[in-house]
Amino acid sequence: MPEPSAPAALAVPAPATWQLSILTVWHPALGMAVDPVAVLARDTAPDANLAQHVAWVPLVYDEADPWRERLAEGVTPAKVDRWQEEHGVCQLSPTDVPPGATDLRHAAELVLDQLLAEVIPALPPRDGA
Repeated sequence: MPEPSAPAALAVPAPATWQLSILTVWHPALGMAVDPVAVLARDTAPDANLAQHVAWVPLVYDEADPWRERLAEGVTPAKVDRWQEEHGVCQLSPTDVPPGATDLRHAAELVLDQLLAEVIPALPPRDGA
């Protein structure tokens, strides 16, 4: 039987109130907003201790500025709903909570790890070269 502090003891189902979204911006070489710059993780429970966390893709400072500006104004359910409906330069795509996530921050980091390993390397360079 593992100790309560063992990683296996942490593997509990994620709360149904957790919502994760991939924040994307316009990719000039592809002509679509498919360039991931961050993962937004939110706990929508009214009594949530850590209500949100953002995991940023490294080295995309300028590209991520539109999302940094949006998030600086605060994240509300109404804004998230509006962002999901937009089809412009910035887009928000809901994604599943990865299995094994121990908290909201960990869930965002797991999605970011997957983006860094699988999605971002498959994208062409931003300049189209």
